Amino acid sequence: MKTDYFKGKVIIVTGASSGIGLASAKLFGSLGARVVAAARSIDKLEALVPEIAPDPQNVLCVKADVSLEEDCRNLVEKTVEKWGGIDILVNNAGLSMRAMFRDLELGVIKRLMDVNFWGTVFCTKYALPYLLESKGSVVGVISIAGFAGLPARTGYSSSKYAIRGFLDTLRMEHLYDGLHVMIFAPGFTASNVRNVALTADGSQQGSTPRDEGKMMSAEKCAEYLAKGLARRKAQMVLTPIGKATVLLHNLFPRLLDRVELSYMAKEPDSPFRSK
Repeated sequence: MKTDYFKGKVIIVTGASSGIGLASAKLFGSLGARVVAAARSIDKLEALVPEIAPDPQNVLCVKADVSLEEDCRNLVEKTVEKWGGIDILVNNAGLSMRAMFRDLELGVIKRLMDVNFWGTVFCTKYALPYLLESKGSVVGVISIAGFAGLPARTGYSSSKYAIRGFLDTLRMEHLYDGLHVMIFAPGFTASNVRNVALTADGSQQGSTPRDEGKMMSAEKCAEYLAKGLARRKAQMVLTPIGKATVLLHNLFPRLLDRVELSYMAKEPDSPFRSK
């Protein structure tokens, strides 16, 4: 990776207070970027500034709930007001869920679509004029669930599929004017996303059903993200399991259905069991 690629670039990272978002913000900051860290908790963001960049003047913290269009507009306006433009937008903010659709309150799916899909759309819409001007990059952090549906994650998979469709189409619309669009699918990554995943009634799960220690770290994931941006890749699917899942989904989708169901049913307190 070109270590000087990010120096001086203005990079917005949503969901920057934890997990992949925080790890990415810290990596970009260490490489000399001007980082705009966005999340719902401004106090938490401001406390993290010394970790994000050696020079606090290179960090702008903006309170933003990406499910709200006005917050996304404000995020872009604050960025441009401070630094005059945008080079990279990392749409990372997201929610997960864990419940069978038959048991699910429909408001849970709406919440996931509002944050995951509409958050990406809103931020991209307002950042797009500046990204076109800079011939910059827009990234959607999705999941393997955006290529192959995950059982007990109907809302999550739907939102990630929607982001992929949106960004694939955006790439085609701007194929010849310098805009770089990247779909980034990390696979299972150690973060707090499963702790705050929504259950059937919309309450937070509170704990992860998986061994986080066996997953790719958020820091390693951020390194891959940076490499993909520097190389202006269209798509990155991480981990052997992730790549195998995408391949099987394309070649043997019914076989993958059975494999996924069996694999996910092994989670502690799984909402379903394979037959």
